[in-house]
Amino acid sequence: MAIAIVLAGGSGSRMNSDVAKQFLMLQGKEILYYSLKTFQENENISDIILVARTEDMEYCKSNIVEKYGFHKVKRICAGGKERYNSVYNGLCLVEELSKDIKNEVVMIHDGARPFVTNSMIDESIGNMKFGSACTVGVPVKDTIKIVFEIYGEIYSKETPDRNTLYQIQTPQTFRYELIRSGYERMFQDTKYNITDDTMIVEQYMGMGCKIIMGSYENIKITTPEDLEFAEKIVEKNLENF
Repeated sequence: MAIAIVLAGGSGSRMNSDVAKQFLMLQGKEILYYSLKTFQENENISDIILVARTEDMEYCKSNIVEKYGFHKVKRICAGGKERYNSVYNGLCLVEELSKDIKNEVVMIHDGARPFVTNSMIDESIGNMKFGSACTVGVPVKDTIKIVFEIYGEIYSKETPDRNTLYQIQTPQTFRYELIRSGYERMFQDTKYNITDDTMIVEQYMGMGCKIIMGSYENIKITTPEDLEFAEKIVEKNLENF
């Protein structure tokens, strides 16, 4: 079993929208609905903590959680300035819900990724029997360049071996005490630039994270083009939603 922390603190800036991206409609339902529905129905998820912007908390409660009957959402808390602040705010509520904090597992997911699947959740939690950190990801399809800039122009510097590169997604799953300790060590640092939670474990706990196969459809909706692609995914899988 695991407690899911779902992050719903995004804005609509890159969507050119006044509506926060997680509340944009996708085939008649909010983007956030889809991931919450999957966590709600998964038997390996005991509780959900939803992290939202302060100004969106009441909307989440009334128009998402209560509207769709997501009774596993036990807490809605305010996010922070950066993604890592929001994750930590969610982590601070885990002990209020856990019946066995020493063995608690937490799963951190971006609410703007509507297409998390039960198999991703189940396999990630299953890996906690043998390890302490796990993420889903997919091999990159394109050649990746490391670049540098001179007078505003971009040049290639190096080409990593594509066979060693994965595109990392969420959910990311951890033993609670590991990820909480990692965050507390990070906040004691003077400089940090963290873009996902696996980096916490790598940089501050000295551990690698197991990568299990995600899906190329497990997209994060950020731009209008992403929303168009997401519409097609929902149309193809209507029976699941």
